[in-house]
Amino acid sequence: MEKIIKKVLHTGNKVVTFVPGTKVVFHFRTTKCDPSKTVIDDSRSMGKPMELVLGKQFKLEVWEVIVQKMAINEVAVFTVDKSLVNPYPFVSKTLREAGKPSGEKRNHHCCGVTLQNEGIGYDDLNDLIKNPQNLEFTIELLQAVLPHEYEKESWQMTEDEKLKNIPVLREKGNTQFREKDYEAAANTYAQAIGIVEQLMLAEKPNDSEWLNLNSMKLPLLLNYAQCKLLNKEYYAVIEHCTTVLKSDPDNVKALYRRGKAHIGAWNENEAIADLTRAAELDKSLQSAVNKELQSFALAVKERNKVQSKKLANMFAN
Repeated sequence: MEKIIKKVLHTGNKVVTFVPGTKVVFHFRTTKCDPSKTVIDDSRSMGKPMELVLGKQFKLEVWEVIVQKMAINEVAVFTVDKSLVNPYPFVSKTLREAGKPSGEKRNHHCCGVTLQNEGIGYDDLNDLIKNPQNLEFTIELLQAVLPHEYEKESWQMTEDEKLKNIPVLREKGNTQFREKDYEAAANTYAQAIGIVEQLMLAEKPNDSEWLNLNSMKLPLLLNYAQCKLLNKEYYAVIEHCTTVLKSDPDNVKALYRRGKAHIGAWNENEAIADLTRAAELDKSLQSAVNKELQSFALAVKERNKVQSKKLANMFAN
């Protein structure tokens, strides 16, 4: 007996040659094979189609098999033997709870005793675990994107691909910065920083490979900090410039940007210390630093005057 039986409901209009790494996008409807065709899940009710990348060991392997039997825009029903759908309840639970805060997620324990006593939080899925059965998947294949046609997420990349992607992301961030889209640039720099940090985890701290990666990370942190400074997110600037200064204590850009962030956060002593040190290291900054500190001193004086007036009025009342 065949374990996968296909019935075409609507023919497709484009044949695809699938290769490992192809991203497939499809709507699915999962039903039991009972007389009433009880619906278990429907991606349209969930609000968005399913996406998976072929060859990345998706838990429900049969989905990778059946989508590769389809053309774009084809709709087909696949009746699948129970032996191939054992993981479905757990996949279904993950899809149902995607994007929900942890407080809204149901029992997530999967150890044997807890699973047997409490299940996974959904009666219909618990029933599938206790009573394995054939399932029907109605699939509409919307899109198949070949690996070179989309931007991979970091978990889909090899280490070599991640390394090559860092300068690409940096240049993308620089372009966004030049276009004054500082929020987008910050997000792109953050993505690059995340990839560098993933690679650093695989290296021994302060070994040559780790130090090389860290040298790639520092300018990204500075670029990210500059975006945050322009968006007046001062504490993020202070945090990331401080990270740079731990590795490079005399980094002028980090000192100057952190100093300006301290001004924004009204940290008077810290601002003076950072900007003074930046000017000592780079004499060309002396004029700009003097102006920054003079303006800040006036602003502090004005603020103190306003606060004193408020206090006087409080006691007067």
